[in-house]
Amino acid sequence: MPKNSGAYIFLDNENRVLYVGKARNLKDRASSYFRSPKHLEPKTKALVEKIRKIKYIEVQSEIESFLLEASLIKKYSPKYNTRLTDGKAYPFVKITKKDRYPKVLVARRSDDKDSIYFGPYPSSKDLYTVLKLIRKIFPYQSVINHPKRVCLYNHLGLCPCPYVFDSQDSYKEYRKNIRHITQFLDGKTKSITLELEKERESFSERENYEEAEKAQRKINAILRITSPAINPFRYEVNPNLIEDIYAKETESLKQILKENGVGIKRLERIECYDISNISGKFATGSMVVFTRGQRDSSSYRRFRIKNPPIVIPNDFEMIKEVLRRRFKNDWPHPDLIVVDGGKGQVSSAKKILLEYELKIPLIGLAKRQETIITEDFKEIKFSKIPAFNLLKKIRDEAHRFAITYHKKLRDKSYFRSTL
Repeated sequence: MPKNSGAYIFLDNENRVLYVGKARNLKDRASSYFRSPKHLEPKTKALVEKIRKIKYIEVQSEIESFLLEASLIKKYSPKYNTRLTDGKAYPFVKITKKDRYPKVLVARRSDDKDSIYFGPYPSSKDLYTVLKLIRKIFPYQSVINHPKRVCLYNHLGLCPCPYVFDSQDSYKEYRKNIRHITQFLDGKTKSITLELEKERESFSERENYEEAEKAQRKINAILRITSPAINPFRYEVNPNLIEDIYAKETESLKQILKENGVGIKRLERIECYDISNISGKFATGSMVVFTRGQRDSSSYRRFRIKNPPIVIPNDFEMIKEVLRRRFKNDWPHPDLIVVDGGKGQVSSAKKILLEYELKIPLIGLAKRQETIITEDFKEIKFSKIPAFNLLKKIRDEAHRFAITYHKKLRDKSYFRSTL
């Protein structure tokens, strides 16, 4: 059983579904039921005694496992998930679609024909966590009768108060947020990101870079929490879907690189590098590794830049430092190096490969136009293909890992300065 996120299903000797659960780490969660029977609650102990078979469906994110668990419980109505069958003990998401400004609420019943419902969900805590994440991307109202004044959530950027900002533009924006939330809870986040990408490009063409940046932040947030999201039904139909996706993405990337003159032989191990800093301060570098299309977190490495440029921040010199330090170590060499950035970053990385006499295929991934930059500075525009998903996952993971370390150093420095 893998150590990735997913849903697990316990069955009895007649293949009847006894229980459905979700886990961040499938192997650890499923095995926890069988380690210390004497510490189990009576109901759980009775469940374990009847288990004869375990099935699992691997997914790509915790939120996907949350949505998949709810879908499977609704489908099978397992005996040991019985509290879900009456729809009272577990919560729903309720969206009051008939309101001019629909509210997003948590409800215990689905008895309002003028509203749409999602769920029920097995965990109130998990549901509130998901809604909290969604609200940061798509602000919404969460009370039936909103006061006729600006609320606290508005100051936090989480609530568009309609009585204060009741313009046609704000109304359209709010309705769009509600539509995106509905799509999100229905497992259709890919359509949301495509729409946001079109908005981003439209704003950029009109040189409205502030709005373009807002759209990009929403895209990044969605990718971080779903990366990428897949309708739970597809996992039910094909339990091996996750392996199929990884294989398809890797093969797609290999093909597009070969077609554009990148001498790639295989793609077992991909390394991606990113730099994070604020005006050169607390500069960090990250190295993330994907093996056969999947995150290999045990091989991740982080670097605190030892010789940051004193006057002007220089990502090119910092990427050189990171790669020099990387190749001084006896770590397995990758089949492909990806650097986050354009021609400057690729040129800097290429110099280090030449310095160490290494013949490793190298590409850059430029953010603005989602363009691959080859060693020969050839630009490959691509989107809506499996290779695009894989490269974005790798680049976003490198960025997350770099900025996490950067924030840790910054916070540590701030803490010391206040002592």
